[in-house]
Amino acid sequence: MALEQEERQELLRLAKSSTLREDMHRLASSRYNPLLIDGRVDLDRWLVFLNNYNEFINHTPKPFRPMSDRVMKL
Repeated sequence: MALEQEERQELLRLAKSSTLREDMHRLASSRYNPLLIDGRVDLDRWLVFLNNYNEFINHTPKPFRPMSDRVMKL
């Protein structure tokens, strides 16, 4: 999908904007990840998030089937 010349010019103009760069830096500095605790992923929070997300999208779990392969190498 090629950009139109007008869109290309707008992107170049925005890339040169110091205020936009400052705004993006300010947003990045105040970013918060609720799943990280002291720089490590909190698995309990991650599981709660996944369960709530599956409930939100109305995902019905598939029945468990044991794996039939004996030798699995990565």
